[in-house]
Amino acid sequence: MSGTRAVSREVDAPLWWVWLAAWPVTAVFVLSNAATPLYVLWQRDIGFSKGTLTVVFAFYIVGLVGSLLVSGVVSDRLGRKPVLLPALALALAACLVFATAGSVAALIVARLFTGIAVGAVVSAGMAAVTDVAGPDRQRIAALLASCAMVFGAGLGPLLAGVLSETVPAPTVTVFVVEAVLLVSAVLAVLRMPVRRPTAPAKGAWVRIPGVPPGNGRQLALGVAVFAPGITATSFVLSLGPSLLSGLLGTTSRIVAGAMAFVMFLTATGVQFAVRRLSRSVILAAGAVSTALSMVALIVAVHTSAAPVLVASALLAGAGQGMGQLGGLSLLNSSVPPERLAEANAALNVGGYVLAGMLPVSAGYLSDAVGLTGGATVFGVVLMALAVVGGSVVVGESRGLVWRLRVFNRPD
Repeated sequence: MSGTRAVSREVDAPLWWVWLAAWPVTAVFVLSNAATPLYVLWQRDIGFSKGTLTVVFAFYIVGLVGSLLVSGVVSDRLGRKPVLLPALALALAACLVFATAGSVAALIVARLFTGIAVGAVVSAGMAAVTDVAGPDRQRIAALLASCAMVFGAGLGPLLAGVLSETVPAPTVTVFVVEAVLLVSAVLAVLRMPVRRPTAPAKGAWVRIPGVPPGNGRQLALGVAVFAPGITATSFVLSLGPSLLSGLLGTTSRIVAGAMAFVMFLTATGVQFAVRRLSRSVILAAGAVSTALSMVALIVAVHTSAAPVLVASALLAGAGQGMGQLGGLSLLNSSVPPERLAEANAALNVGGYVLAGMLPVSAGYLSDAVGLTGGATVFGVVLMALAVVGGSVVVGESRGLVWRLRVFNRPD
């Protein structure tokens, strides 16, 4: 038995500790999107284009993916706390840089720090929730870890939007409040009932994260749906305020933050709604939701219909939520605990690489041909990817049913 799994059974943590173990995930993901409503202020004060905005966002992806190459393996070998505590410290440093940012370079540094912290949390933090939950509560662990991520991602822009419209020095106040949340997360990690694993280290410390032999199918199915879903929500986060400004003629940061919050609130709620369904059904529904989101996006930018844009955001949130829950559930149910953080990292690398590339391309294309043209091309490409992902899930599910029928067929 691995050290991580042994700890879970030895501690037998109560359910409230499983919820509390998810708090560091929420706190860091609040930071991940807290800057979204504030970019219009920085654009006004510093001056940069939509293309530059998506580059700033992309450095978050760079930091995140780079972190995932290390954090999952280190967490599985040294334990969750030695990864989570430095990540939270780096998130606090990002708050300081954001609060004092006066240039694009400073924003890039802050986003890079944020991405590194998020990469550590989605691997070590989500695995910590599973460790605390123990082997008999894997489904609730996957649900809480996934919901902690999307709820924090939505709470960040809403909190920032409201504070930035109602308090002085918004780009400072927002990150002071976030720093308080992160300090509370540090206290939770310090008391978290997990210990260092005892399994011997194998392989390189820095590597492209993967899964043990035999688990590649589960990873591929999760990435096929999660990647288009999180790419859709990344587009809304990076260019959503610009789209709202064009469609509604408003630069209200509360409106921009509220749209992002409702998008991720949908991602949270839909996971509770579908949690009892089979994993293949959850993944297929996630792919359909993402594809419909892109249809709504294309309609919205061509008809200047703000309600349709909101519908697109809600469908994108549902697509990410179901893709994320389905992918995490597949990994939690099949990957041994001594490789779980690395497996979580692999799922997120597959998702965030696409989420970094397409929105940046759409941002620069929008600078060249206009926001309508850029959003349309983005929508068509991502819709095609979502359809392919859903087809893979359905095909795999039908293949499994066929194999079961053949295996159980009477002679």
